[in-house]
Amino acid sequence: MSQLFGCCRVVWNDALAHCQQEYREGKKKPDSKQLSSRLTSLKKTEEKIWLGEVSAVPLQQSLRDLDVAFKNFFNSCTGKRKGKKVKPPKFKSRKSKQSAKFTNNGFKVNQHNVYLAKIGKLKIIWSRKLPSEPLSVTVVKDSADRYFLSFVCEVNPIPLTLNNNSIGVDLGIIDFATLSNSEKIKAPKPLKSNLKRLRKLQRNLSRSQKGSKRREVARKKVAKLHAKITDIRTDFLHKLSTKLIQENQLIALEDLNVSGMIKNRKLFRTISDLGWRSFRTMLIAKGEMYGRDVRVIDRWEPTSQVCSCCGFKGGKKELNIREWTCLNCGTVHDRDVNASKNILKVAGGQSDTKNGRGGRRKTTSLVAVSCEASTTPQYKQRKLVLRESPPFYGAGGCQ
Repeated sequence: MSQLFGCCRVVWNDALAHCQQEYREGKKKPDSKQLSSRLTSLKKTEEKIWLGEVSAVPLQQSLRDLDVAFKNFFNSCTGKRKGKKVKPPKFKSRKSKQSAKFTNNGFKVNQHNVYLAKIGKLKIIWSRKLPSEPLSVTVVKDSADRYFLSFVCEVNPIPLTLNNNSIGVDLGIIDFATLSNSEKIKAPKPLKSNLKRLRKLQRNLSRSQKGSKRREVARKKVAKLHAKITDIRTDFLHKLSTKLIQENQLIALEDLNVSGMIKNRKLFRTISDLGWRSFRTMLIAKGEMYGRDVRVIDRWEPTSQVCSCCGFKGGKKELNIREWTCLNCGTVHDRDVNASKNILKVAGGQSDTKNGRGGRRKTTSLVAVSCEASTTPQYKQRKLVLRESPPFYGAGGCQ
C-alpha cells in the first residue's frame, strides 16, 4: 500500500512539475495522452524503474485526475465553471491523505474480500451491500493512518412516499436547529468537548524536533483526534438530515453568510464546530436522491423581526433578546421558533398567514431544488463511500 501511494504521489508531482515548466517556457499544457507516454518512458529509466513494480492503472488515473484538475482551474478562471473559484493543483505530500484509484480492469470484488492488481486480496469490513456492480474503487489512507475503500456505483434512487409535511429550520449557535414545530435540537459540539486535549497534543507537537520519530508519533495523535471530532460531527449531521428528509416533503432553510460570520474572533470556533454548510449540502443531496423539496430563502429576509402570526414587523432585535411580544397582536414569541416559522412561510410551505400576508420575496431557482430533480440522468450515478466508523455513514475498512 505504501509503495502504491508513493508511486502515485511521485507520478502526480512529476507531471505537475513538468506542466509548470512548460508554462514557464510559454508552451501549451500537455494533455493526459502526452503525459501517459512520458510516464511510459520514465519507467524505462534507471531512476524511475521502480514505477513498474505497482499496477499501471492507478498511475494512469493520477495523470487523468491531474488533467481534470487543470481543466477545472482554467474553466473557473474563464467563467465556464460556475461557483467558487477553483485553485490550481498542488504538489502532494506524504503526510497528508493518500489515495489510489483502480478502474474496472484493476480490481475484483468478492464476497469477503477485494482483490487489487499487484497487491492481492484485502479483508473488508462491510457496513452495507453494494447496490450494483462497482465501476471503480479508490483506496484512501487518511492522516490518521486509517484505510478506506470508496466505490463508485450506478444506481437509480427510489423517491420516498409523498406527504404533506413541511418544516422550517432555523440554524443557530445555542441550539443547532430550531424547527417550526417548536422542536429544538442540540449539537454535540465535538471540538468544544475535546479542545483541552487538542491543545495539549498540539503543544507537544510544536515542541518536538522536526524530522524525529517522536514528532511523527505526536502528529498521528493530533490527526486521530481531528478524525474523531470529524466523525462525531458528520454522524450527527447525517442522522439529523436523514430524519428531516424522511419525515417532511418540504424543508426550508435560510441562506447564511458563514464565511462572513466566522470572521468574528469570538464566535469563529463555535460556528466552525457546528457544520452549517455541511448540513445544508447533505439536505440538498438527499432531497435530490429521495424526491424531497429543499428550498433556501434569501439571507436578507427579516425572519427574526416579523411576527409569524399577524405579519407585523417589530424592527431589529439584539441577539440577547430570546423572547419578545408582538406590539400588534400581543403574541409572545420565542425568537428562534418564530424565525423558523417565517422561513417556512417565505419558502412557500404555507400560502398565507392569519391576515393573508405571504412572503414578499421568492426563492430563486438557483437555490431551490425541485422534487423532480431525482429523475434526471445526471443524478443516477452515485458515489458510495465505504468506511469503517461510524456505522451510520461508513462502509468498509481494510485490515
